[in-house]
Amino acid sequence: MKLNRFIPKDFTTIKGIFSSLHSRNYRLYFTGQSVSLIGTWMQNIALSWLVYRLTGSVFLLGLIGFTSQIPTFVLAPFTGVLTDRYNRLTIMILTQVFFMLQALTIALLVLFNLVEVWHIIALSLVFGIITAFDAPARQSLVVDLIDKPEDLGNAIALNSAIFNGGRLIGPAIAGITIALVGEGICFLINAISFVAVITALLHIKIPVKQAILHRVKFKKSFSEGFHYTFQSVPIRTLILLLANLSLVGLSFVVLLPAYAKEVLHGNSDTLGYLMSAMGAGALIGAFYMASRKSVLGLGKIIPRSVGLLGLSIVLASFSGKLPFSLIVLFFGGLSMILSLSSINTMLQTIADEDKRGRVMSFYAMALMGTSPIGNLLAGSIASGIGIPQTLLIGGTITIASGIWFRLNLQSLRKFIRPIYVTKGILPSLTDDIT
Repeated sequence: MKLNRFIPKDFTTIKGIFSSLHSRNYRLYFTGQSVSLIGTWMQNIALSWLVYRLTGSVFLLGLIGFTSQIPTFVLAPFTGVLTDRYNRLTIMILTQVFFMLQALTIALLVLFNLVEVWHIIALSLVFGIITAFDAPARQSLVVDLIDKPEDLGNAIALNSAIFNGGRLIGPAIAGITIALVGEGICFLINAISFVAVITALLHIKIPVKQAILHRVKFKKSFSEGFHYTFQSVPIRTLILLLANLSLVGLSFVVLLPAYAKEVLHGNSDTLGYLMSAMGAGALIGAFYMASRKSVLGLGKIIPRSVGLLGLSIVLASFSGKLPFSLIVLFFGGLSMILSLSSINTMLQTIADEDKRGRVMSFYAMALMGTSPIGNLLAGSIASGIGIPQTLLIGGTITIASGIWFRLNLQSLRKFIRPIYVTKGILPSLTDDIT
């Protein structure tokens, strides 16, 4: 019996999973981010646990999520124009420096026992402002770091892999660190971890592209990017799906500290286990995406993974035991990364190069900009009707979103197919591009 009968056509070798690492610049970026993101996830866990320890309020958990991400919703469309007008690498280096200073500030406040809730809210707002500049630059920089255009999908998937590798390792370390020495050390470790990514970025060398948009007024550049994004049927559909996912599907993460304590009757270790289970699933999903040879079939993956994400959230709402919650959150992390990575890859490949920064700013706006609204809604609703009921509502709407995209998939094919052929992604027209 031939084993290759059971291997998906789009699956490549283990070596192929890391094909984008052959590019020196991307290899540097990958290495620096691998270190930094562990610290970032340690800070995320420490921050949510600190807020809940100080206040015991699920509403304030939602509020912190709101303040840390609402600037992206407001500023991302404008920072996307800057990303297309100026050096993306320079922008990212500056944002990493400011992220490091933000982490160091909160670390000192906690370590010297000076921290108050308003400090956390203010610093979360600062974090959000920095993110509004960082996200479009980060998303659109990837294509400049790889030597072969066909490695773009692999590089995006590996970005997801290191992000969720950090999600897997960081929360576990944070849970133990918080139990032993408190939250302050987590913030300090995160501040130090930024040295790795800043050093890596400083060693990256990419050709300086002529900033042709400098001759165009800022307002006109913004307007051009807005119309390009929302007049394109596939880009608009993907952005709307992502916004809905971020609003109701991904907001369950902000409730996990309260879920760990009130529903599962656990502590910071329990929260670390839950986040690590999500990270493990997401890491496997990211490696699967990296194993794919092309963009073919992404449109089929999206509705299935969105539906699985919704189902995972629904099942989590009925769980009262840690082992079952770990299983469903594992599949939640798996389906989440399949959805986000597929949407990201499709957007990056559809968008024109000179407008990619502006398109990815709307991606950031949909992913991180609507999230604060979802966090605030989730915290408010959970305060009123309870955490399980809030998860049930969010999961049900997420399943409906997957069904909506599946119903629109056939009509999207006729718009995406000629774009891929024009860009040379496909050698000829095919019936199975999505």
